[in-house]
Amino acid sequence: MNQDEVNLRLRRSRQLATLLDSAWVIPGTQWRIGLDSIIGLLPVGGDLVSAILGLGIVWQAHQLKAPRRLILQMLANIGLDFLLGAIPIIGDIADIAYRKNLRNANWLEKWVASRPTDNQS
Repeated sequence: MNQDEVNLRLRRSRQLATLLDSAWVIPGTQWRIGLDSIIGLLPVGGDLVSAILGLGIVWQAHQLKAPRRLILQMLANIGLDFLLGAIPIIGDIADIAYRKNLRNANWLEKWVASRPTDNQS
């Protein structure tokens, strides 16, 4: 995979994470929310949809051939957020504070940056 493809996948991951976790500022605060926080307000199904959307970043990691350990860590992160979402009020706060998608995008970017740059495909 060439560097342009890697950069495209990282950019897609970052854009999705931003949309889901921090696209808008709550007026009068410094808190940012995204679609994840809004969708998470829907009972039961909202947390499921949120988790499915978060898998987009895991998919990008898979396409980049990230190690299994990183992918499992990202999936565990999504699972934890899903479980927290099942708790009324706590789950809604967790959607705003935990930011699983930004966390996963950060992990992916950090992993890519740590790889040797030998330009192998």
